[in-house]
Amino acid sequence: MTHTPMAAVWEELGGDPALLPGVSTVARAGALEAALPVRALARACVGACALAAAELGARRAGLARVPRVGVDDGAVATAFVSERHLRIDGRAPLNFAPLSRFWRTADGWVRTHANYPHHRARLLRALGASDDAGPEDVAALLAGRSAREIEETVYAAGGLAVALRTPKEWAAHAQGLALAEHPLIEWDGSAGRGGPVGARASAGQDGPGGRRGRGLGPLSGGGELLPAAGVRVLDLTRVIAGPVATRTLALLGADVLRVDAPQLPEDPDAHADTGFGKRSTLLDLAADRRAFDELLASADVVVTGYRPGALDRFGLSPEALAERYPGLVVAQVSAWGAYGPWGGRRGFDSLVQVATGIAVAEGSPERPGALPAQALDHGTGYLLAAAVLRALTEREERGHGRVVRLALARTAMWLTDGIGREEGPGAVPDPLASGAVPDPSASSAVADPLAGEPYDRPDAWLSERAGPVGLLAHALPPVSFAGGPADWSRPPGRWGTDPARWT
Repeated sequence: MTHTPMAAVWEELGGDPALLPGVSTVARAGALEAALPVRALARACVGACALAAAELGARRAGLARVPRVGVDDGAVATAFVSERHLRIDGRAPLNFAPLSRFWRTADGWVRTHANYPHHRARLLRALGASDDAGPEDVAALLAGRSAREIEETVYAAGGLAVALRTPKEWAAHAQGLALAEHPLIEWDGSAGRGGPVGARASAGQDGPGGRRGRGLGPLSGGGELLPAAGVRVLDLTRVIAGPVATRTLALLGADVLRVDAPQLPEDPDAHADTGFGKRSTLLDLAADRRAFDELLASADVVVTGYRPGALDRFGLSPEALAERYPGLVVAQVSAWGAYGPWGGRRGFDSLVQVATGIAVAEGSPERPGALPAQALDHGTGYLLAAAVLRALTEREERGHGRVVRLALARTAMWLTDGIGREEGPGAVPDPLASGAVPDPSASSAVADPLAGEPYDRPDAWLSERAGPVGLLAHALPPVSFAGGPADWSRPPGRWGTDPARWT
């Protein structure tokens, strides 16, 4: 047995270490290969999420033991690039717009992000370029300027550009120093002084195990163990990390309703990739506040993915939600954290890689590089889902909610500084291969990986299904435990077309 990154994550989640021997791993050479230990990060995030799901399911179903968890490098590697495997009627989505890329500057490199039209417009305006400027025009404008000056100018205009930094430079940066003072998974304690779940129901609100009229339990009609069955999740997220978290909760049976502002259209392809199992509605928080508050009053979980402070004017900061709704689980994901000089800045996985030194570590002397997946997004998404599941388990036990925060930049620093190097996969006997349930008192370490066939094709972890947006080829979920779901209950619908109500 070895002490693994997943054991460290499970400890940060507040999980019982006696459950760790119930996790087995199939290691596959070639999965998420990189200079940095991306495979170790991905395994830990998915494994912790699956274990948290199995734990909650066992508690809600009254099982004597927590179901066994399996982590397969092939499933994990495929899911971590789900947006690349997505096909809609045979068409492959465009994941990065022409102006979302690296650019040479007078003193190094800068990376911009301009996938959304409003970010593209702000970038061009900050650079003094015309609205129809193309990559050649932008390259000429940036070539004579310093990377740090470009970064500040573009951010001041509401755009997104980050100068390339080494890991050492980031460690000395004010935001890096601020992040280093915080844990990977940041808990804010009890979300108010609420009583048990039944106390919410008696006040006209529902909660897991104490809902009125719905009669939903953790088992589906087909006998699947759905740990989050009937849990109502208000999804206020965009892009990848937050939507991956809520997509995972939907897999596990949660009623996930994504709410977007009508004036902020989402990329339909991105929505298709992360919309499995969910419904999607449009609400203007100023004009439609009554409808939103009705949803919020009976929600069990709220997940936010906007930059810190963006929702505060609507009374939707994590602190305000916790105070107003005792027992609510509030989860926030951001790019840079909710503190430090960059706490209010927008950000994306690709930009965080550039700022934190990952692009240097994965690059060459001639050009910066990138991870083999948007692993900060996906990894943080599974960690966020794991934290929500653990908070729901604690609420079953103690009757109060929690507030939890994660940041892509903090996940990046865990990758560069905290995980360490994993040993290459070896043919280690898997104590769970026989199907025997491990003795929880025997050890508190995760079993060493069992060597599997090399990862060279993702076909075994892809599926097809028809839905409202077309025929979808998509990655299967990597979160797996005995008796759990193998796929989502429904394909993604069209963005913003569902009614603003719970099922």
